[in-house]
Amino acid sequence: MKKLLDLLSEGFEKAFVECGYEEKYGKVTISNRPDLCEFQCNGAMAAAKAYKKAPFVIAGEVVEKMQGNDAFEEITAVNPGFINLKVSKSFIASFVKDMSLDELLGCELNENPKTIVVDYGGPNVAKPLHVGHLRPAIIGETLKRLYRFKGDNVIGDVHLGDWGMPIGLIIEELRTRKPELVYFAEGFTEDMTETEAPFTIAELEEIYPTASAKSKEDEEFRNRAEQNTFELQNGNVAYRALWKHILNVSVTDLKENYKKLNVEFDLWKGESDAYEFVDEMVEKMIADGFAYESQGAMVVDVSEEGDTKEIPPCIVKKSNGASLYSTTDLATLVQRERDYHPDEVVYVVDKRQDMHFTQVFRTAKKTGIVPESTKLTYRGFGTMNGKDGKPFKTRDGGVMRLENLIGNICDAVYEKIKEGREVSDDEARKTSQIVGLAALKYGDLSNQASKDYIFDIDRFASFEGNTGPYILYTIVRIKSILNKFYDSKMDVATQDMNKDAGEAEKALMLEVAKFNAVIDNAYEESAPHKLCAYIYDLSNAFNKFYHETSIMGEEDEIKQSGYINLINTVKSILETSIYILGFDAPEKM
Repeated sequence: MKKLLDLLSEGFEKAFVECGYEEKYGKVTISNRPDLCEFQCNGAMAAAKAYKKAPFVIAGEVVEKMQGNDAFEEITAVNPGFINLKVSKSFIASFVKDMSLDELLGCELNENPKTIVVDYGGPNVAKPLHVGHLRPAIIGETLKRLYRFKGDNVIGDVHLGDWGMPIGLIIEELRTRKPELVYFAEGFTEDMTETEAPFTIAELEEIYPTASAKSKEDEEFRNRAEQNTFELQNGNVAYRALWKHILNVSVTDLKENYKKLNVEFDLWKGESDAYEFVDEMVEKMIADGFAYESQGAMVVDVSEEGDTKEIPPCIVKKSNGASLYSTTDLATLVQRERDYHPDEVVYVVDKRQDMHFTQVFRTAKKTGIVPESTKLTYRGFGTMNGKDGKPFKTRDGGVMRLENLIGNICDAVYEKIKEGREVSDDEARKTSQIVGLAALKYGDLSNQASKDYIFDIDRFASFEGNTGPYILYTIVRIKSILNKFYDSKMDVATQDMNKDAGEAEKALMLEVAKFNAVIDNAYEESAPHKLCAYIYDLSNAFNKFYHETSIMGEEDEIKQSGYINLINTVKSILETSIYILGFDAPEKM
């Protein structure tokens, strides 16, 4: 289905051509002066320069040609050459009706769907999810859903950090604490592996930070941990067995926590899955003349003419033969190319990793790991900060666990639900889980992803203003109206929208009509915040219509049917949008 602005532009493009001007000047846009008009065409201003003619004269000619066009109820040329427009109520009613009958609400699938791998999440095993894991998880999940909505084949990969120095540190700390473990016995063989892990997730989450702190003070401990890492990566059977225990315990816990965020991954692969490709990849880089030795390490030059800052060589092997993040990221691209031949790989990672991905992407293209046609995209996100403008911390200055953050915002929503409402604790708790997640996700996604933002529980949990709970409250209000209507009547009398709509009703239709354009724009720019801004405007337009219109009290059955059809469409758009954003609406609030 065509976008509203494209349909409106068609008539003006034809009119400009018939008046002797180029078609490009007929573009119609949303008015920047809604007090004067709904849409505008400013092509006469640009055409005046090209044709050396007064813009008001050109605008007058075009307006004359447009007389009788039933898409508009008002077309006016104003000085110095703007054309102000108001669409006809019958035209917008017909457009919204077509949207309501379309399975995708007027949106179109991509003509050439892409295969896209979205790399998001990126937690390290053996560590609990903390607030720093929030943004990649929910931004990545939304992008995955948005791309799928447009018809792309999307593979979401958590890309675990499961193969580096943290594992070596854990092994060394385990050796210190539990030297009697079979995995530290001489002559260990794979059949000696025990079924149960020698630690719980709680123990594991305490072991890693202890080992990490110790490595910063004890050089010998760190050296042993580095050796453990090297041996793990080179096939030490005992360390591989311990590593599998670490992975199994961690992934079980991670899945439970990501489920609380309504985030799902198609792949639970980690750096380790790509390790089998590392040696062959590096050897080929050397053989092809791309990688060379520098201070004992193997590196690839990636600087390019025109760089405005220094881009250091990409290190693909350390001097001791160990791999780095760049190595495993490149090897992961080898694996993804083999398994999926993606048209695009999207990385949702902290924007402070910009240099790393510049090096990795350039190396991947330069060495032929991915074809030149494969798009490698880095969606760097900003920091979630506290009210002091600094990275969000607990009251004692520590890094807050993600499950505690979710619990805090759900508690805040619970208190608001209980204020002035007669509702059972059990129902309030269940509702607060749904609304709290919406508050958390919308509070984040409504900000431009690349920018830092202030995390404010009180504001995010509010039922008023540009918040997740406000959006959900609007959906619940619509559901309540529809339930009352269908309890009293079996069906609506017609599928039409009202062609003699009042001002608030028409304004709501105009907001509804923007949906497919908003989806395309959010998709093209990978910008969830644009979808958030739209559903906030749509919710405002609905609530204004609701307060000015007696929907259930309307005696004219045809007009009432138009109301019901319209708000049903609003509900469908809002529910589709929040699904893409990764949260749901309750039945009651």
